[in-house]
Amino acid sequence: MANTNLPRRIIKETQRLLSEPAPGISASPSEDNMRYFNVMILGPTQSPYEGRGVFKLELFLPEEYPMTAPKVRFLTKIYHPNIDKLGRICLDILKDKWSPALQIRTVLLRLILRLSSIFQHSSTLECSKSR
Repeated sequence: MANTNLPRRIIKETQRLLSEPAPGISASPSEDNMRYFNVMILGPTQSPYEGRGVFKLELFLPEEYPMTAPKVRFLTKIYHPNIDKLGRICLDILKDKWSPALQIRTVLLRLILRLSSIFQHSSTLECSKSR
């Protein structure tokens, strides 16, 4: 992993993602840009997505990270009330509930949770208003 002027926090988070991957999640930085991650998520068990394959996402850490949330979107087409046709995700921690205490791993785990509880956390109206 080339540490080309990356903040120490991003280096540590990346190392943890690679050495201790979360179940059902694969995230690796691009060789060209260490702020850009290729992410793959397996359809969570006991969800409508179980056994439906692998969902590809992109995650980008802006220069202001961790003071601003990462940018995340699905590249694989998915039908979900909190994901629009362009793959943009409506998730509170990616919007107004972001905190610098959160990490990339936390965001990915919350995405798995959102996919697992598809109808319990539907907030499509709030997201469509903010776009």
